[in-house]
Amino acid sequence: MNDLAPLLTPEGRALLAEVRGTDPARELAVATRLRRDHPAELVSAALGQARLRSRAEAKFGAEDAQRMFFTPNGVEQSTRASVAAYRAERMRRLGVTSVADLCCGIGGDAVALARAGIRVLAVDRDPVTAAAARANAEALGLTELIEVREADVTEVDTAGWDAVFVDPARRGGRGRIFDPEAYSPPLSWAVAAARGAGRAALKVAPGIPHEAVPAEAEAEWISDGGDVKEAVLWFGTSPGLVRATLLPGPRTLESRALPDPPVRPVGRYLYEPDGAVIRAHLVAEVAEEVGGGLLDETIAYVTADSLVPTAYATAYEITDQLPFNVKKLKALLREREVGVLTVKKRGSAVEPEELRRKVKPQGPHSATVFMTRVAGAPTMLVGRPVRG
Repeated sequence: MNDLAPLLTPEGRALLAEVRGTDPARELAVATRLRRDHPAELVSAALGQARLRSRAEAKFGAEDAQRMFFTPNGVEQSTRASVAAYRAERMRRLGVTSVADLCCGIGGDAVALARAGIRVLAVDRDPVTAAAARANAEALGLTELIEVREADVTEVDTAGWDAVFVDPARRGGRGRIFDPEAYSPPLSWAVAAARGAGRAALKVAPGIPHEAVPAEAEAEWISDGGDVKEAVLWFGTSPGLVRATLLPGPRTLESRALPDPPVRPVGRYLYEPDGAVIRAHLVAEVAEEVGGGLLDETIAYVTADSLVPTAYATAYEITDQLPFNVKKLKALLREREVGVLTVKKRGSAVEPEELRRKVKPQGPHSATVFMTRVAGAPTMLVGRPVRG
């Protein structure tokens, strides 16, 4: 049953406008009042949709989210609008004018593609999800560019479309799916569909093993605001290339197949590479850029003696190096009057909240402590972010 249908009626749309921004603490009172004049099921659906729209604002922005229609899975699995817009613009620059968007969900990627001037066939087998995608194309004025089809993507003929975009489901009844062959549809099917198209982009989990990337694909890891969002396998671009793209920007770092950086003593500065750079295995490229080396051969922290501006890592000035010892760290922080403590860890089993609880920071100053390893030895590095 399509439970969005009642919300698409004039009465449903009016209710959605009325309940917009309802405080969760007032939902019961609002529902009781509205049920005097409207069916209880419709009131519940409107309040549920209002909650989903509020959650979706983080991905789509308030203006779009408050016009769109969502399912719970749709909010959870949709691409952030900024990432979808970047991908769509890259498609446009590749000369793509039409895309078959397979496993389109509630239509977030289709919307981005259409706004880039690309014609889209959006396909999803779930009736409610397809209805949401159709409603979203209408709500955002994109029906001339987006055709929504309720169908099994494995049975759709994509001949005649410039490119294929596949975003397989990566969540099941037990949460995230880590095995690419357990995606729905499996990665092997998506790769076969990509090989049959002139150009293609497959959205996959950022934790995909590098050895699972087909030789003819380009692999791109994308972060937005420092958070790794996805990996994309591109076909018909640059086979074998590995990239990390950071948004906003975009700023893109490409692999140069460098050897692993040397392990060296702690320098004055520590560089924390962006998560997309780490996932793409491009730490060596950052180390070369800043003239640095690694703290430990297994840890993705770069250290250097000089400050070199880089778009691909956050720089910290290191003031103290201690062997792992909570009492010594507590004494140092008390001496420095550190009350705001940021704890970062890589290669340490200690949880940041646990450490923060033990050292009880107090005072007007701030600091960052890195719990890590230096040449194999558990170490604490204390410092501060480099501003500007």
